Amino acid sequence: MTETAARRDQWLLLRCLPLVLVPLLLLASTFPGQYRVPVSYWLLAMTAAALFVAGARRPVAVSVALSALAIPMFMTDAWGLSGLVPYLGAVALTDAVTRTHRRAAVALVAGCWAVALLVGLWFDHLPFWRAATALEAIAYAGLPLLLGLYLRAQRDLAEKFRLEALAAEARRVDAEAHTRAAERSAMARELHDLVAHHMASIVLRIEVARHVLADPDPRVVSVLDDVHGAASDSLTDIRRLLVALRDPDLGAVALVESATLGREIAAAVERARAAGFGIEADLMADPSGLDAVGRLTLLRVVQESLTNVMKHADRTAPVTVAVTRGTGGIAVRIASGGGAAPNPLGHGLIGIRERVDIAGGTLTVGPVAEGWVVAAWLPATASRELMPR
Repeated sequence: MTETAARRDQWLLLRCLPLVLVPLLLLASTFPGQYRVPVSYWLLAMTAAALFVAGARRPVAVSVALSALAIPMFMTDAWGLSGLVPYLGAVALTDAVTRTHRRAAVALVAGCWAVALLVGLWFDHLPFWRAATALEAIAYAGLPLLLGLYLRAQRDLAEKFRLEALAAEARRVDAEAHTRAAERSAMARELHDLVAHHMASIVLRIEVARHVLADPDPRVVSVLDDVHGAASDSLTDIRRLLVALRDPDLGAVALVESATLGREIAAAVERARAAGFGIEADLMADPSGLDAVGRLTLLRVVQESLTNVMKHADRTAPVTVAVTRGTGGIAVRIASGGGAAPNPLGHGLIGIRERVDIAGGTLTVGPVAEGWVVAAWLPATASRELMPR
């Protein structure tokens, strides 16, 4: 059980406490043959105890109801400890003031309790117009109100400290992420300088060797082709590793496998539907053929585009999501109608543009007649030269 759940259970037990205490008070005030608590008083008192439990959800309404129930109880000839039951209204007043910031609600519950209290003092004190009666009224009405205001201030202060602690933790996590990103960028630059340049030189020298050899032996040509292919593949792998080092999110590219990519895209579409958008989806059953970076890029394009749809698009306008196989790669198109256009300079669109560029694809983002469209194409194999810049 979590600490929050345990605290909630303790608070519920405290709320139910009047259901036990009120009968005990009434029984303690009953002496057979001398004094009996009236049945009507029992009914009012137990109703008040049950209502107090309901104050967990509607504190203002329960406070008003308990003040109303206190009036007939004050008017009944109560004796001994049973005379304390009407003062559940004072406890309910404190609870309501603690849990609401609406001035009108505070004035309502305080006014209702004050009226009930004055009625009780009118029937209990003769003559009514005395200094002692005034002091008693101020004490019984003012102290619960002041206590509620004090507890509300403490509660607000605790909530403020909690939010500040969460903000401080978020800043710490953000600073840590920036530090890690800086380290990754430094490692990426070192990798680029130390390895990629030499691999590119190897590829270039093999190309030169092909041209300078006059009538070479086919076996030599085969070896040169094999070395050229191995060096080119190694250079491609280095560029992929460079991408992962520069972007911490891409460090988890292995988690997006071909078998799960379709399910992840479908899940992103379902989340948008759950948010109330009508989406017409044309999704490939098997969006295979992309490498790790391409798969993650495809997923991020869909997720970021649908995020912008949920932020900016009109819920009543149709949304189409299409992921289809085209010539030499996979095309994705997300179109939405109505609503405000997303910021083309926002971090989300800039991020997916960079991802698509790294994957060797193309991205088009902009308004059209029916609304806003994000269209991307990702090659099944890298279509651009993977030489260091």
